[in-house]
Amino acid sequence: MRSLTIERAMGVITFALLFALAARIPVDTDTWWHLRSGEHILQNGIIYTDPFSHSMAGEAWIDHSWGSQIILYGVWQIGGLFGLMIYTAGLAALGMFFVWKASTGNNYLRAFALILGATAAAVFWSPRPQMISFVMSAVILYLIHLFKRENKDRLWLIPILMAIWGNLHAGFSIGFIFLIGTIGGEVLANVFNPKGEHVIGWKGIRKLILITGVSAAALVINPYGFEMLRVPFQTVGIDVLRAEIVEWQSPNFQERQTWGFIFLLLAVYGAAGASKKRLDWTDFALTGGTAFLAMMTGRNIAVFAVAATPVLTYHLASIAAERGWLTGIVRTVTPRMARLNLALVVVIVIVCVLKVLLVMEPITLQAEIDRMLPRRAVEFIRDNPPQGHMLNAYNWGGYLMYALPEYPVFVDGRTDLYGDEFLSAYLRAARGGDNWRALVDTYAIDWVLVETGSGLAENLLREPGWRLAYHDEQASLYVKETQPS
Repeated sequence: MRSLTIERAMGVITFALLFALAARIPVDTDTWWHLRSGEHILQNGIIYTDPFSHSMAGEAWIDHSWGSQIILYGVWQIGGLFGLMIYTAGLAALGMFFVWKASTGNNYLRAFALILGATAAAVFWSPRPQMISFVMSAVILYLIHLFKRENKDRLWLIPILMAIWGNLHAGFSIGFIFLIGTIGGEVLANVFNPKGEHVIGWKGIRKLILITGVSAAALVINPYGFEMLRVPFQTVGIDVLRAEIVEWQSPNFQERQTWGFIFLLLAVYGAAGASKKRLDWTDFALTGGTAFLAMMTGRNIAVFAVAATPVLTYHLASIAAERGWLTGIVRTVTPRMARLNLALVVVIVIVCVLKVLLVMEPITLQAEIDRMLPRRAVEFIRDNPPQGHMLNAYNWGGYLMYALPEYPVFVDGRTDLYGDEFLSAYLRAARGGDNWRALVDTYAIDWVLVETGSGLAENLLREPGWRLAYHDEQASLYVKETQPS
């Protein structure tokens, strides 16, 4: 216990706070179709064609998250919603641990930078396969850090990790962003500042290029082979994603959840300007490139946080050294001080545990689920099962896929399956567009579950031959009159 200095206690406290920050009610609407997919894979094997919708039944589908879905479903089976929360918070803390390892300076500086980075990245954290990409991207960055700044060559691990990553989530593209950004930055460093600190020589650059090529080849080791390589390009090419899905749009900087990104961006370049340490070309390439991606697409804010947080610590440590700050770090403590430090750690950990338990308090949990998901409408459907094909709200498709597995959905969050043409037609109809009758006829729709007050709900309310079978402030269920009551 005598070794429990304030600096070490700060490390423990930091990760307790990170875990508590990441612990939130797991009601992301996309979580449910991932759970349903994991269940289906365990029961029937790898998915190659769509088994969940009637609108795309039998169409080819590359389930690029199949490995993560099995893990997610296993967590759900063991721990339910609480398990999903712990799983998400654990992966968030694990990813930030590797960011911590790639950082520089004492634990005070690291703690500050890590909390700031986590505040930015937290907008991304939810119980979905993308959390594994968050961890994997942090590991890749750490391995690059070892090679560049500590002269430890562990690059051979990257192709192995990429082969695994390719079976977990299409976010493996982040790994290539980091690799290519490092290669580009080091080329610039060799041209403009070859004698700079931590510059990787041409031999090292050639090795990075080789590792990148081998990593790309390793990605084909998956059930879909070469098809997996085109998934990231196919996804970003879907216009509806950028137009309609918030996480794929540019961030709204008037929303407080984006302020962590703004503060981290300003802190990185402010610290770089205040320190005498030059901004490394690779650091500039990674932070500048990922900042651009984050400004284009909000979900990339977490990618920026992984890349930028270590860079912030490099310059904070330089500023502290230049000004003689934080030089008197206590390496050993008296028994009394160690007990005080331990008490501080225990109090903070208890507060964090209470926060986690409060998040999952049944009343709070139920209220949030009812706010996000049509649970009461689903209970009505179970008691009064309609017949035929359903048309459902996009945001509820994943939940209905899991909660009502006997009913193939019309649409859900798998945008890569549905494509622009289908999704555009659906969204137009859902908003009350005049194409809704054609859509209903084309897909032989017999019942509709959509948001109360939506354009389609208002059209159906006025349409002869349709009956309002269920209604609450959230969901409305319409059934064709020709169906039995």
